[in-house]
This record gives sequence, structure tokens and C-alpha cells, in this order.
Amino acid sequence: MTTTTSAPPPFGRALCAMVTPFTKEGALDLDGAQRLADRLVSDGCDGLVLNGTTGESPTTTDAEKSALVEAVREAVGDRASLVAGVGTFDTRHTVELALAAGKAGADGLLVVSPYYSKPPQDALAWHFRQIADAAGLPLALYDIPGRTGTRIEPDTMLRLAEHPRIVAVKDCSYDFLGIQKVLSRTGLAYYAGCDEHNLAMYAVGGAGYVSTVANVAPRAMRSALDAFDAGDTAGAARSQHRALPLIEAMMAADLPGTVTAKALLGALGLPAGPVRAPLRPADREVVEGLLAVYERLMTACSALVR
Repeated sequence: MTTTTSAPPPFGRALCAMVTPFTKEGALDLDGAQRLADRLVSDGCDGLVLNGTTGESPTTTDAEKSALVEAVREAVGDRASLVAGVGTFDTRHTVELALAAGKAGADGLLVVSPYYSKPPQDALAWHFRQIADAAGLPLALYDIPGRTGTRIEPDTMLRLAEHPRIVAVKDCSYDFLGIQKVLSRTGLAYYAGCDEHNLAMYAVGGAGYVSTVANVAPRAMRSALDAFDAGDTAGAARSQHRALPLIEAMMAADLPGTVTAKALLGALGLPAGPVRAPLRPADREVVEGLLAVYERLMTACSALVR
């Protein structure tokens, strides 16, 4: 078994899976996207993942995806990395989106397993290599079998890690043993894609996280990594535990994280707007519950810096 030395994370440590703001009428809100992106970066996000699931990529057009990357790049400049979600169930279309994202200003690409068609592992590996060969940008593979129906198996990850432009993984596999197997044998940068795993994955050599909860609490989410890097493992655990009620409220409910993130952003007066169908907005009771949990977290965080 070959153990690799750690390298700097390719896109930073603390990444936010940013929502895509829409106007009240449901159109793309580029001004709102720029304001939200600037706030997230100013509040501690090293990078932003645009046009991912949290960004409602299934219901945005190719032109909207490119326009969003261009607008956010204008807003944040070189203060943060931009990773563009380009994955689809169609290899040809994914390559087209990858090329367009590069032209729009993305630094990297997030490529999910093709969904619905459930390709076997050899076809899955071929799909990712085709995109990596064509795109010219570093790729993060997105392993979320609960949504796609297809796992990127650890042995497949080991093979794909040999490609020079496949550099990272956003992991939502819930297979901690498999994650460590790949971490111990490759140079792939593993990002936790499930907020409850942020610190645990970081502690075993992960690169950081891609967080939906960071849309509303970027500093609180980052604090666990900062404490860990400072050698304060107990403080890191406390930071993670403080955030758990909000993580649970936003990510373990019956609603997708996109819905809860936009509901809470809207309640805080921040750019978000409605979700697009088939998603439906959170009802008032859910919003009030989210806001109460958020305010408790902010109060606890404020008490620490007094």
C-alpha cells in the first residue's frame, strides 16, 4: 500500500455549495448572486461551488449556468476559487458544460456520476476520463449514490486518481472505510459533502468540505477546521457540536438542503428568492424553526468572542 503525502487542497478548505438566487418571478438574479458570493467569501469561504445540486442545476439552463459563473467571478475576483458543477447523465453534454464553465471563469469542475442510467464501473470511469481529457481544468468527482443510483467504487477511484486532472472528490457516500482506503493510497483531495462529516473527514486527512449550511453560517462552519489546524482538537469538536443542531435542521429534515438554505437566507434578508419547481418552498412553521436554531448558534458563537 502506498501512502501519499498531503498537498494543499486544490480549491481551498472551506467551500460553500452556493444557492442560485432567483427573482420573485423566478428569473436568474445575478445581482443577488454577486452580493451573496461577496458575503460568503468575506465571511470565510475559500471557494464557492456553483451550479451544483444546492444551486438547482437540474432546473437552470446552460446559458444561466455560464452567466452565474461569470457574474460571481466578477464579484469575488481572485479572492476565492470557483468550482462549477457540470455533471449530467450525458457525456457529450457534460463536456460542453465543462468547456463553457472554463470560458466563464471557473477554476475547477464538479462532475457527478451520470444519474438514472446507472452505468457499470468501467463505463463510469470512461465518462470521467472523457471530461478530464476535454476540459483542461482540474476535476472534483462527486460521489452521491443516494441521488445518482451509482456509487463510484473505491477501486474505481484508485484508477481515476491516476489521471492528472482528476484531483478531488466531493463525498456523500457515507462509506468512511472506503474513503480512508482511497485517501491512504492516492493524492485525491477529499471534501466532505455532508456537513455532519466535516470534522471527521478532515481529521483523517480530508481536504475540507463543500457545505450547504455555509450559505447561512460560513464562519461557524469554518471554525472547526481552524481550531483543528491550530492543534485544538477539543475546540474543533466543540465547534462541530455547536453547529449540529443547524446541520440537522437544514440537512436531516424531509426537505432538500436547497429549500432550507433558501428559506433561511430569505428570512435573514439575504439574496435567495424562490426555488424552482418541482421543489416547493418551506412553510412558515419550518422557516420559524430554522430561524430559531440559527439564532441560537449565532448567539453561542458571539459569546465565544466576547
